[in-house]
Amino acid sequence: MNNKIIKKILDDVKSSKVSVADALKELKHFPYEDLGVAKVDHHREMRHGIPEVIFAEGKETKDVKVIAEAMLKKSGKFLVTRASKEVFKSVSTVCKKYKVKPNFYEKSGVITAGEQKTKKGLIAVLCAGTSDMDISEEACATASFLGSKVEQVNDVGVAGLHRIVNAKHLLFEANVLIVAAGMEGALPSVIGGMTDKPIIAVPTSVGYGTSFGGLTALFSMLNSCVPGIAVMNIDNGFGAGVLAHKINLLAAK
Repeated sequence: MNNKIIKKILDDVKSSKVSVADALKELKHFPYEDLGVAKVDHHREMRHGIPEVIFAEGKETKDVKVIAEAMLKKSGKFLVTRASKEVFKSVSTVCKKYKVKPNFYEKSGVITAGEQKTKKGLIAVLCAGTSDMDISEEACATASFLGSKVEQVNDVGVAGLHRIVNAKHLLFEANVLIVAAGMEGALPSVIGGMTDKPIIAVPTSVGYGTSFGGLTALFSMLNSCVPGIAVMNIDNGFGAGVLAHKINLLAAK
């Protein structure tokens, strides 16, 4: 449920296309719908611009399907993160029912349906190594679903910075950059010294023993000598995609 949908309901009532009783049925679950297994917050997009998202990890497949159908029925779209192939197969049946094509990003486990077709601005998503691609893909899929134009650049870590030459234009053309890196997490600092654009750093859990599951990269990014870098939680590509989208919309206006 968003402003556009509610405005249409009100306009239809005003023009007598829809009765007051039918409009009340549409708004019955406003601002949330209690499904038993979850209370779906249909009002969230109206409050802060980002709809509720389904975090599939730890949920039963059948529960994800129920939540996804409730969202699809009300708003015509949904975003699922950390999903398995089994979950994708299950929610695909719901999408078929409502004639909406789902997309599955297998590396990151993101499922989207009813994605925003018109893309605005530009977000550049860079990752240090191919082992970080699942996190950068999660960020890309999230921002694209929300309506931002996204360009992804993979495998441009500090061990071979010359590889970023072909994508250097993005450091100046993009409204905001997401930089994902594991190991020592140095890439955001390097990129930060090359551009005046906002940078969202995402530490990944990739690395050997003393990377401590991403803590080393996290601490490195938090202690960057480049001012103004925002740092997300470890492996939080979704959060980076949301923040980048919000910044991108401000710049694209």
